[in-house]
Amino acid sequence: MNTKRWSSTVRGCIALIALACALPATAQAEPTGPDVSSWQHVDGRMIDWHAVRAAGHQFAMVKATEGLNYINPFFVQDSVLMRVAGVARGTYHFARPELPPEPQAAMYAATVLGQNGPLDLPPVLDLETTGGLPPAALIDWTHRYLATVQTLTGRTPIIYTYPHFWQTAMADTDAFTRYPLWIADYSGGDQPEVPGNWPAWTFWQTTDRGAVPGIHGGTDVNIYSGAQGDLARFANMSGLFGSS
Repeated sequence: MNTKRWSSTVRGCIALIALACALPATAQAEPTGPDVSSWQHVDGRMIDWHAVRAAGHQFAMVKATEGLNYINPFFVQDSVLMRVAGVARGTYHFARPELPPEPQAAMYAATVLGQNGPLDLPPVLDLETTGGLPPAALIDWTHRYLATVQTLTGRTPIIYTYPHFWQTAMADTDAFTRYPLWIADYSGGDQPEVPGNWPAWTFWQTTDRGAVPGIHGGTDVNIYSGAQGDLARFANMSGLFGSS
């Protein structure tokens, strides 16, 4: 080998390595995932959760219950197939504040079997209707529901809402900032609008018209911010997504 050529090549490689080290690291994309209910089972068709995972989505939120008499008929099938596909599962209860909170919390907790297994994200309260309650009464209702779910599951629940609802129906209260926030904001900004003096958002529902392989029709799509730490730990599966 020509010594001069070899020396020149080595110097060039060293220079390239030094340049690479000087450049800022590319930020890793935040984990994403859809949220689904029976509406995504068009004509009764099942969701292909392997396709959802293959498309890069690491988690999904699934509607479990609503009020006191509704259980998503696809909840069990989706829960099983998500686990098989390696998709972390979040589940939510759609609140009906015109009905008492404790029985709703109990029905939800029984349906999701405690929400404490591997691949389980914390329980979620979907709060977007008032049930005719004024802010003070709705705030009390929400406190009671969340306290009951936390007692029954042993996990701190997540609150799902959207800015205008919280600012009006909940009087923009800052009494719930200890709970992680899942915020729906489709305004197209770089960050969602965060009400209630929350220090950070945890999940952001960026659209209700997303397209996800394996899901028939449109669906909501969400981003995880990392506010609660590594997603794998948050989902009771440390190391699942390449983290320790």
